[in-house]
Amino acid sequence: MADLARDPARPSEDTKGTAVQGAEGAVVQGRWRQLSLLGGTMLIDSAESGLITGLFPVIRQSLGLSLGALGVLGAAGKLIGVVTAPLWIWAAHRWSRKGILIIATSLWGVWGVAAGFAQNFTQLLVLTTVLAAGYAAAQPLVTEIVGDLFDSRSRGRAVGLLYGAVALTSALLAALKGQLAGFEDGWRWGLCTIGGFNMLFGLLLWRYLRDPGQGAAEPQLADLDPKARRATAKVTRTQIADLLKIRTFRILLASRLLSGHMVASAFSVVFLVDVYGFTTQTASAILLPLGIGFFAGTLLGGLAADWAATRSPRHGLPAVLQAAQIAFAVAAYFGTQFDYGSLALFALFFALMGIAQGVNPGINRPMVMAVTPPELRGAAFTVYVSIVEAVAWAVFSLGAGYLGDIIGLRAVFLWLLVILMLVNGAFLTLLYRPYADDVRRAQEELDRRRATALS
Repeated sequence: MADLARDPARPSEDTKGTAVQGAEGAVVQGRWRQLSLLGGTMLIDSAESGLITGLFPVIRQSLGLSLGALGVLGAAGKLIGVVTAPLWIWAAHRWSRKGILIIATSLWGVWGVAAGFAQNFTQLLVLTTVLAAGYAAAQPLVTEIVGDLFDSRSRGRAVGLLYGAVALTSALLAALKGQLAGFEDGWRWGLCTIGGFNMLFGLLLWRYLRDPGQGAAEPQLADLDPKARRATAKVTRTQIADLLKIRTFRILLASRLLSGHMVASAFSVVFLVDVYGFTTQTASAILLPLGIGFFAGTLLGGLAADWAATRSPRHGLPAVLQAAQIAFAVAAYFGTQFDYGSLALFALFFALMGIAQGVNPGINRPMVMAVTPPELRGAAFTVYVSIVEAVAWAVFSLGAGYLGDIIGLRAVFLWLLVILMLVNGAFLTLLYRPYADDVRRAQEELDRRRATALS
């Protein structure tokens, strides 16, 4: 997609991320190019974690581990982000969002290379946890910058494309990485390669990434001088505490705690190996239809978000988000509870699971952006992704690994991917009343700031 051409009659902002304001919103020049760079940043985190989960059966054999070790590795990586993500966000706002992304998600790749030389579980756990401590900066910072690159009319498509492209590329890489299981110490070579790639990617970020600045895509703020935007957007402790007073935000946080589908990608390969007897190389191929489905879901979710928000500003986005949870539960039931003998039918249902899961980012991220002011979006996504989602993922990961050894992954998948997701779908009914009111209040605040800056 191409950016809208500059209209000479419209005021503009002469910054590195030039913004053009019009009646329908603000267009930041070069925003799709910047989105591709941000997607590469998120791909780094996905590639490393995907290697551990996709090749865990051979890592387990190489280091003599139990199924619970996968849960510990995943939980430790998520929980460390609860501590480090707020620190990265603070540093990014204190100095430079671009600089922190380069350090935390690219140059941090040296720890991935070191993890490739781990000789036991303790070393692997420590090194991958340190690696995850740096990667924790990516999701909240990237999502915050996307909110400054795209206005409310195009955020659904942008977020959907971002998460979809990352998921699709990760799936393609996962299918290739799965073939490393056929080589002695192939997982070690994979970690070293990904770590080296991370460091090289830092050069691309340094050369081409341009931060548009907070509020650059808001129609009320785009034509203001960057200093004027910052002057009307001072962040205080009270404002951060007020995030939890936004009803829509609280409901979305609670929904993340009920999102059992996060277990699917982490345990899908070992699930097919342990429950249905596939080899690691064969089972790792399931990540491809799951990723392709996720990619398709993000595109559909982004389009559905923009369409639903236009057709029904009050109920459109909550309805799509709720439907996605129920659809995932149905696909997960048929995709995990029956033995089809071959990978083909599993692949079909896992693709459907991916589609239903992929709808979520294109809906819930724009919803958070719509109810929070620009300067607090980094804090909002730190709480949403790096704390609440991370804690939920850690609990599910530890629980799935522990219970998988006791009752089997088939029963675990039934409870987490089917029953809990139906509960989540029912819970999201609570969004219908407060969402539109919270959006209205956020827009009124931006209008007030514009009036203040121009007075």
